[in-house]
Amino acid sequence: MGVIAGFVTCCTGCVRGPKEDVAAATAKWAVTLGEDNPDTILPLYAKDAVLWGTLSPTVRSDPAALRDYFVRAFAALPGLKVTFGEQLIRIYGNTAVNTGYYTFSFVKDGETKTLPARYSFTFVKKGGTWLVVDHHSSAMPLPLK
Repeated sequence: MGVIAGFVTCCTGCVRGPKEDVAAATAKWAVTLGEDNPDTILPLYAKDAVLWGTLSPTVRSDPAALRDYFVRAFAALPGLKVTFGEQLIRIYGNTAVNTGYYTFSFVKDGETKTLPARYSFTFVKKGGTWLVVDHHSSAMPLPLK
């Protein structure tokens, strides 16, 4: 690895900048979500993170509340996985916003179900790591007629 004008290069010579780093942090979140373990996903969130989850009628604004959300979500949606669609990543210094849509899949009553949703992640770079400080997710609404 090397550095070219503030961008990190990988061993194959491609250039990786902040947008790619945020995309990688988002992909790590997706993989970690698939582990069904609140104790592995919580370290991806800052200590003061806020979560307005797809399944929550209330905002979660402390580590215990975030953990409770994921415990309940993993119980309600066994085998939870997520697939990202288009991602719109914007960088503002040590802050980044990733907005787009994703589709959750899970097993319910022996059948694989899906739940399309939209999201906004706000990341802050702390010590070289992009952490989620704000996460909003809601089920995709029905189209206007």
